[in-house]
Amino acid sequence: MMQDLVSERPDAGERAILVHITFHRGQENLPELKELAKSAGTDPVHVLTGGRQRPDSKYFIGKGKLDELKVVIQMFEADVVLFNHALSPSQERNLEGFLGVRVVDRNGLILDIFAQRAQSFEGKLQVELAQLKHLSTRLVRGWTHLERQKGGIGMRGPGETQLETDRRLLAVRLKQIQQRLDKVDKQRHQGRSQRKKSEMPTISLVGYTNAGKSTLFNTLTGSDIYAADQLFATLDPTLRRCPLPNNNEVVFADTVGFIRQLPHELVAAFKSTLQEACEAELLLHIVDAHAEDRADLMHQVDLVLKEIGAAGIPRLEIFNKIDLLENIAPHIDRDEEGNAIRVWLSAVTGAGIELLLEVLVEKFANTKVRRRCYLSPKEGGIRAKLFACANILEESLDEFGDTELLIEIDVKHLGLLKDIQCDEI
Repeated sequence: MMQDLVSERPDAGERAILVHITFHRGQENLPELKELAKSAGTDPVHVLTGGRQRPDSKYFIGKGKLDELKVVIQMFEADVVLFNHALSPSQERNLEGFLGVRVVDRNGLILDIFAQRAQSFEGKLQVELAQLKHLSTRLVRGWTHLERQKGGIGMRGPGETQLETDRRLLAVRLKQIQQRLDKVDKQRHQGRSQRKKSEMPTISLVGYTNAGKSTLFNTLTGSDIYAADQLFATLDPTLRRCPLPNNNEVVFADTVGFIRQLPHELVAAFKSTLQEACEAELLLHIVDAHAEDRADLMHQVDLVLKEIGAAGIPRLEIFNKIDLLENIAPHIDRDEEGNAIRVWLSAVTGAGIELLLEVLVEKFANTKVRRRCYLSPKEGGIRAKLFACANILEESLDEFGDTELLIEIDVKHLGLLKDIQCDEI
C-alpha cells in the first residue's frame, strides 16, 4: 500500500539533464553530480550550468534559464532532470509542472542511490525511513488536481481527504519502521557492550565516499565485502575481528561513506549505523590522496563527524591510493611528540599496510592482565563490577558459597581488585 506513496527510482539508462547553478555564497561539486547520476543508473546527456545571486523562490532558476532547460529537454528527449541542489517541495512541483518531466533534487538523488545499494534488512529499513521522511515534506498541496475546499464541517473535498489519508499512512509506516530499527539498535548496543566488557577496541573506518574504505577493510581483515570505484558502493556496516601483530585483537567497522551535505533524513535514519563511529576507540579517516580537492573532502567528513557527535574521537588519517601518485612511498607522518598522525599507503597494492599495523600496535599496546580472584558471598557487589568491566574466563562456586573467578582485565581497572584476594597468572 505504501509503495504507491514512494516515488519509484528511475529505470537504468534513463536520459538525464543535469542542472548545476553557481551562487556567490558557494557551489556544489559538478563532477560529483555526474558521478551521482551515473551511480543512480541514469545516462547524463547534457549539463546545464548558470549563475545567480540567489535561488528563485518559484522555480529555483530564472525564467530565461527555465525556458532554455525546456528546450534542452526536448532536444535530448530527456526523461528526468537532476538538480545539484536541494529544492523545496513547491519548487520541485513547479518545475515538474512547467517542464513536463520528473525533477529530482540532490537529496532525492542520494536517497535513490541508497535505495539501490542497501542489501541488509536493517539497511533497507533505514533507507525506507529516510525516503518516507523526505516524502512527507512533499505531500503539502500535493493533490491540487482534486477539489480541496476548506471551511467548516462537510465542506472538505475529496482531495483533502486523500491528502489526510496519505499523511496517516505515512505516519503509521514511519512508526512501524522506527520500532523495528529501535529493536536492531538494541541488538547493536548489546554487541558493543560485549566488546567493551572484553576490552576489545573498535576501530571505525570513516571517510568521503569512494575514498577506498571497503578496499582497505578487505585488505586488513581478509574479507570480501563489495568494493567498487563508485559512490556509495556499500552501505551496510560490517564488523570483523582482526588480530594485530602483537596478538592483541581489535574490531574493524566499515561504515557508510560521507558526502557533501549528506541529507539530514539519512543522518537520522542511519543513526544506529553511525553509532559505531561515535563509540569507537579510534577512527581511521580514509582520504583519497590522489583527489585534487582532498582538503575540502576532509573538511566535509569533519562536518559530518561533528553532526553525529564523533568529532572528539581520536583519529588517524590514512592517505590512500598512493599508487596513483608519483614518487610517494609508503611512510608515517608523526607530530613533534613522535605520535603517528598519518599513514600513506595503497589499499589496492598493499603497500604500507604493515606501517598501519605498526601504528595500531603502538596505539593499542597490550594492557590486559589475568588474575584469579576469590570472593566470599558478601562480596557480590565486587563480583557484579567485575562482570561489568572484565572478561570472565572461568567461574566456579564451592559448597560454602565462595566464588573463584579467572578474569582478564585492563590495568586501568586493577583498582577494583585491591580489597579482594587475587593471584597473578
